[in-house]
Amino acid sequence: MTFDLPRSRFFFIFVGVVAAWTALTTIVHAQPSANAFDIRIEAPEDIRSLLERHLQLQRFRAVTDLEDAELARLMVLADTDVRNLLGTLGYFSPDVQISRSPASTPPTQPTIVVTVVPGPTTRTAQTTMRFNGDIASSPDADAARLRDSINQNWRLPPGQPFTQDSWDAAKTQALRQLVARRYPAGKISYSLADIDPPTHAATLTLELDSGPLYRLGELKVSGLERYDPVLVPRLARLMPGDIYDQRQLVEAQQRLAGSGYFDSAYVLVDPDSDPNAAPVTVQVREAKLQKVVLGVGLTTDTGPRASIEHTHNRVPGLDWRAVTKLQLDSKLPLAQTEWTSLPDADNWRWVSLARVARMDDNELVTDAQTLRFGRVQIGDRIDRSTYVQYDRATVTASGTASTLNDARLGDGSALSLNYGWTGRYFDSRPFPSRGYGLGFDVGGGTTMGANRQPFVRAVGRWMGIAPLERGRIAMRAEGGAVLVTNDAAMPATQLFRTGGDTTVRGYGLRDIGIALPNGLTGPGHYMAVASAEWQRPILSGGLPTDWENTLFIDAGNVADSAVDLSRNVAVGIGTGARWKSPIGPLQIDLAYGVKTQQVRLHVSVGFVF
Repeated sequence: MTFDLPRSRFFFIFVGVVAAWTALTTIVHAQPSANAFDIRIEAPEDIRSLLERHLQLQRFRAVTDLEDAELARLMVLADTDVRNLLGTLGYFSPDVQISRSPASTPPTQPTIVVTVVPGPTTRTAQTTMRFNGDIASSPDADAARLRDSINQNWRLPPGQPFTQDSWDAAKTQALRQLVARRYPAGKISYSLADIDPPTHAATLTLELDSGPLYRLGELKVSGLERYDPVLVPRLARLMPGDIYDQRQLVEAQQRLAGSGYFDSAYVLVDPDSDPNAAPVTVQVREAKLQKVVLGVGLTTDTGPRASIEHTHNRVPGLDWRAVTKLQLDSKLPLAQTEWTSLPDADNWRWVSLARVARMDDNELVTDAQTLRFGRVQIGDRIDRSTYVQYDRATVTASGTASTLNDARLGDGSALSLNYGWTGRYFDSRPFPSRGYGLGFDVGGGTTMGANRQPFVRAVGRWMGIAPLERGRIAMRAEGGAVLVTNDAAMPATQLFRTGGDTTVRGYGLRDIGIALPNGLTGPGHYMAVASAEWQRPILSGGLPTDWENTLFIDAGNVADSAVDLSRNVAVGIGTGARWKSPIGPLQIDLAYGVKTQQVRLHVSVGFVF
């Protein structure tokens, strides 16, 4: 034993040294393996890029022991591979040459040269669209309109270049349009692209099977714990028996998610369910009962501001929502609380509001109080409201604490009954590219105090956006009138002044009004504002970006009679930029006030109508 142990230890040491020396020698003398051959592709850029990515021959470059016969066989197979790849781009009769350039001197590898002349592009000659299922047999005019729409929107009309990608995209678009309304179980039952290489023509056949017509069944709601069960169906507004419409499901989902009661919402219909009454699955995740939101902002009209907002989604004992807001602003501080009920079956809510605000326009300081109670209906496109409102305003000169003794400054109070209507018909919000919106508010009541006088107040507004060959033109107009005796003590909040970021640019906030003998600017009984703006996208690499350039002209006036509105009109002209920011359109405008001969910068965020 005393002899065998040292011998064993020596043996293992010897083996370890030999293994280490072998590994070191291998590392020192190892050479990077060369490719068996190179590939050079001579073709137009788009074809060369496709072949460099997908040519099967590329995979065999690392096989270093290829024999000449095997390489020749791979070159024959590569010809078929190239032609198949070119077919995806619409080239079905190309001239393909694959040759081998021998190595000049060892160890340089040979080069496989792939030369491609693609030839004419194949174009669509004819498309045959066939329909099966309810869409083909239904006497409903809506089914006929859907068939016509799918045919009219077909993306490969005669003369269009044919590629595999365009063929797939056209079929996908047709199917997407089929299942978007009436037929969620629709499918492509047959498709064929028949290519005639000599004529470079593609004859297409597509067969769409709509399946049965689907109607909505009952709502199955999950995730509801804190709030009244009637809330989801009243916000979703999806009635049993309605024809399936994917757009309506999306809008219902957006209403639920945007209501403030839910952090998320999902609305689904199972296409495998009963088509006569397909259950609507609604999954919601409830928002917290209370939340506090802190905010900061900046406009050139009022400067920087900060706000704090508290929301209680279910006030104990009442089940109403209460939103209370405090805004700190050098020009427009305010405190406000608004309480709203749950919507009823017709989507009407009761609403009550109390607000205290102060507006400093550098000439006058208006302390205003408002109380409102009524009903409001907020729809997808149309909003309506009916309410009773009490307004009170106390006006002082900016920088003083004394009340001015001029009724035309808007010192007074009033009680009124009002109706408001707003319709929005834009293609999208908050970044519309076409459409229009219009609205009006009408009310009547009486001034309060010792000298009570009846009055009627009306305001109308309109905005239209029309696309142009490059960009779009946005136009807006607004007008208002208060019919009351000249000596009536109407509160300033019910009269008119204009000017600023969202009215007549080139002028300060409420700079446009009635010139009073004491040198101040007071509110008037009539108001008119109009604007036209050319919005053009800023391009990068030939493609539109999230920025736009604008050229605009604004005009407006305030007067105590309708005839005087056309006299001494305030006009502003300028240019600006728009950015599609995550929180809405950011507007930066530089405007020149023709009347004041001054240039002003205007900055604001959001699309409001």
